[in-house]
Amino acid sequence: MIRLYNTATREVAPLQLRDENKVSIYVCGPTVYGPPHLGHGRHVLVYDVLRRFLISQGLDVTFVSNITDIDDNIINKAAADNTSWTDVVKEYEQAWWDGLDKLHVMRPDHIPHATDYVDEMVDLIAELIAVDKAYLASDGIYIATENVADYGLLANQSLENLVEGGGDREVVGTEKKHAADFALWKFTKPGEPSWPSPWGDGRPGWHTECVVMSLDLLGEGFDLHTGGLDLMFPHHENERAQAVALGKQFAQHWMHHGFVELSGEKMSKSIGNVMNVTELVERYDPRAYRLLILQSHYRSPMEVTETTLQNADAAVKRLDAFVRRSDCDQNSEIDADVMEAFVAAMNDDLDTPKAVDLLFTQIRQANQAVDDGVLAQAQRCAATAIQMAEILGFELGRNDDVPAEIKELAEQRIQARANKDFEQADMLRDKLTEAGWRVEDSADGPVISRL
Repeated sequence: MIRLYNTATREVAPLQLRDENKVSIYVCGPTVYGPPHLGHGRHVLVYDVLRRFLISQGLDVTFVSNITDIDDNIINKAAADNTSWTDVVKEYEQAWWDGLDKLHVMRPDHIPHATDYVDEMVDLIAELIAVDKAYLASDGIYIATENVADYGLLANQSLENLVEGGGDREVVGTEKKHAADFALWKFTKPGEPSWPSPWGDGRPGWHTECVVMSLDLLGEGFDLHTGGLDLMFPHHENERAQAVALGKQFAQHWMHHGFVELSGEKMSKSIGNVMNVTELVERYDPRAYRLLILQSHYRSPMEVTETTLQNADAAVKRLDAFVRRSDCDQNSEIDADVMEAFVAAMNDDLDTPKAVDLLFTQIRQANQAVDDGVLAQAQRCAATAIQMAEILGFELGRNDDVPAEIKELAEQRIQARANKDFEQADMLRDKLTEAGWRVEDSADGPVISRL
């Protein structure tokens, strides 16, 4: 079984399954008030690869990822753009899914929206009040962190060291009993969206949303809760606190991935060094970012530069060229020893750098075998490499899935170039680009691939 670093215990440990051969995973999804950036890209790709690997090992994976569709950031964005919060949500949720589709990320099995769970959140808050773990203030309902056992577990800090800011996205509340207490319910301000509650109209706090949705869809004691290091505290700690306060079993294993850095700095909206996914895929093959992420261990910081992206883009093109050259039969024999080493690497805290190294070693060996005329060895190496690549989520290009009309445009471009009608050839290339396809000239003829 796979072993993963558990943030709660600070050690790499087997992922213990609540139900035999079934894996329940909750991944914190986006707050939809802007386009997905490269940090989001790493977030979804790390867990997409984990999910694909677990499925390849015969496990039944239930994968839940939410949409936070009500939050201070959404309200602030709507005010800044002079539009409604629902329009902000609609625009940027669509941008989120468009970005994931470009990155070839599998859609979650369940996509709960926070606004669909407000009644359940009110019920949870009422339970916390009933057991003296939450209290009423003039601006909302707060949890009493002093009454929560082991508060600070994920951050590996005591309550006294976590008081600054109280865990809220915005430091609010003048009547909190302890500085670390955080809002479960915020009473409505003029012009803000609101829902009814026994204490007054308002809206849920960010941390209450995920605890309710995860427990509803996955049940108590679900296997794995994931997210970026930036979510470890306060968000994940505050989710856990609410479950613990009610005596509920929450996630059994916590997995967090490292930051994305641009030019040596953590990517941050506050310093303006954020590239979004749309900008990335306009300039590079989307698979290049998947490869770049896999070449770094998920717990390590990952630096993104023009050079690293260009190198990854070139490596992906080598993958495609290899597949075309190998012409590998689907029934070709797999090298069992190499696949065993690949699975062992992935089981060892998702060691994707080692797995990628094994993949490219097989490609080099397959190409050498072709050059040497040892075709059986070439086929075995190629089949093994292709199987590993598929598990890692790479769509490798044989042009088999290119629509007939796109192939026809490419053929017309070839003819235009042969006739030295370069203006027509450029026009046809532009039409292909508008349709979402790129065409590149190679020694073996034009290569068509998705943008």
